[in-house]
Amino acid sequence: MNTNQTADLLAQCNSGIQMGVTAIEDTLSSVKSGDLRRILLRSKQAHQELGSRTHALLNTLGLPRHEPSPAARAMSRLKTGFHLLADPSDGTVAELITDGCGMGIKSLRRYLNHCPGAKPESVDIARRLIDLEQTLARDVSPYL
Repeated sequence: MNTNQTADLLAQCNSGIQMGVTAIEDTLSSVKSGDLRRILLRSKQAHQELGSRTHALLNTLGLPRHEPSPAARAMSRLKTGFHLLADPSDGTVAELITDGCGMGIKSLRRYLNHCPGAKPESVDIARRLIDLEQTLARDVSPYL
């Protein structure tokens, strides 16, 4: 097993989880549907639980946490704020969440392909995160 690949994959997962939680938090105040709110809160909880597992594995391996880049966070918040200011609807929330899920899935798949020597535990976390993102995108699709 390659420690560098494991670290890279876990760092990407950690960053993606944090971006996902932040995106959900940034959109919740605009949600009007109780069902959509429950979907988002359930996904936020699942992301946080996977984040805890990711942090535990990083700690076990003696690796530091990886934060999303400040530029990525700023761009995400600007895009979210702009779109919700223009149209603060459940459809806009679903679109923003779906776009974020797609970017996360693409990034995670790329890292999985570039980290074939990562430890199985980190590969499992990446796959679970991909599943979470796919489920979230599917669950919000009726609101598009």
